[in-house]
Amino acid sequence: MRLDLQNVGEIYHNLSYDELYKHEVANGEGATTANGTFAVDTGIFTGRSPKDKYFVKADPSQKFISWGKINQPISKETFDKLLAKAKKQLSGKNIYVQDAFCGASESSRRAVRFITEVAWQAHFVKNMFIRPSDSELANFTPDFVVYNACKCVNEDYKADGLNSEVFVIFDVENCVAVIGGTWYGGEMKKGIFSMMNYWLPLQNKMAMHCSANVGKDGDVALFFGLSGTGKTTLSTDPHRALIGDDEHGWDDEGVFNFEGGCYAKTINLSAENEPEIYGAIKRNALLENVVLRSDSSVDYDDGSKTENTRVSYPIEHIANHKSDLKAGHPNNIIFLTADAFGVLPPVSKLSKEQAAYYFLSGYTAKVAGTERGITEPVATFSACFGEPFMPLHPSVYAKLLMEKIEKHKVNVYLVNTGWCGGAYGTGKRMSIKATRACINAILDGNITKCEFEEFDKFGLAIPKELSGVETHLLNPQNAWADKDAFKAQRDRLAGMFVENFKRYGKEGEEFAKVGPKA
Repeated sequence: MRLDLQNVGEIYHNLSYDELYKHEVANGEGATTANGTFAVDTGIFTGRSPKDKYFVKADPSQKFISWGKINQPISKETFDKLLAKAKKQLSGKNIYVQDAFCGASESSRRAVRFITEVAWQAHFVKNMFIRPSDSELANFTPDFVVYNACKCVNEDYKADGLNSEVFVIFDVENCVAVIGGTWYGGEMKKGIFSMMNYWLPLQNKMAMHCSANVGKDGDVALFFGLSGTGKTTLSTDPHRALIGDDEHGWDDEGVFNFEGGCYAKTINLSAENEPEIYGAIKRNALLENVVLRSDSSVDYDDGSKTENTRVSYPIEHIANHKSDLKAGHPNNIIFLTADAFGVLPPVSKLSKEQAAYYFLSGYTAKVAGTERGITEPVATFSACFGEPFMPLHPSVYAKLLMEKIEKHKVNVYLVNTGWCGGAYGTGKRMSIKATRACINAILDGNITKCEFEEFDKFGLAIPKELSGVETHLLNPQNAWADKDAFKAQRDRLAGMFVENFKRYGKEGEEFAKVGPKA
């Protein structure tokens, strides 16, 4: 095994969970909670550092990467300098090497090797990626290598023209990534996700930031949505097997999970509200940045370290999961949005052109921070429902999605899990019961039997009646007491969509035709 490191001590290669736990304890890397779960702190970084992510600008990848604030360029010379710094940091000490697959589809997966000096980071990788069998490990040859040198920083970042001492850098041509200055485990997960989002579309395969589940008859559903829209909650269904909760591919064989685990937020977690996730937190899971009480139990309501408290765990900790992490082609695609303006219908059926438009928009609306006394909702647009992880231009993913929707005759819906009867502050949040009724009608096909009408300004097809949903809610205007206020809010939101879509210029004109009208 060639690591390109000097004077390495012990190489701990593909340790078992029990072995990793012993190392974590012996190294003093965290604490064991009351139920046996290991908990760590990730230091000053409790989330990703998107402004510190760079790709080497070289051929041929520079022809495909969509350069800008998200995909920033770095020279090969600077990359090599930081790679050498990382290798120096990792040399002369004991090293953890973890081998894993990204992608459950054998024809689409990538073999990735992670090198770190921290046991819990090897544990995180073991949780989050697909764990090869013993026979697969015996013949494992990495397609991509990640050097995680979290303990070193780049003091020369200003001279190098970079953002900070932190660096998360990718050399696509040489299949290497380097992490320095941040301990946050999610950088490894999202870094490989970004690479899959580069590789797969160039092979005419879709890469998606979504959750997925499958029914007893083999019908597959995909759930797209930004944070707070209900993606994880709604895809976790006692009557359907979970394929995965975050990252998937879609090739000629069907849908497949990139990962072998889940990475769930734990702030305000309770056994009553999210029993599956709560039950998954046990030995072999790994907690991040949570607060422990004096008896070593976890206070999930304590966000004093960060609101982004997390747990990673192998997907086997979810009882109702699809063991091979893949299924056939989707029957239904659901775009989730939490519209805090109270404008969008609870459920709308989309044409394939509208699907591309709303996919490119990636809309949700969040409630502004009350510390500034602002109660107005704030619109959030993230292309493809995951723009920070998309190295190619968003239109590449949208066109590919349209092709697959048409080829496989997929139904696409927009579901609003946000407000109705008024904006945040006057209206009410859509009940989980009503949202579940919309989802169930999509999954069992009953919604296709409905009579639809057009939702003005947005051109959306909305059902006139739907079992389990109060009829006056289906057309949002009917749920507002003040109709003029609704129309003003509707026009305002339509204008936000139009303004956001201007970023696509001429390339977006064909999609904009089916979007809202300002």
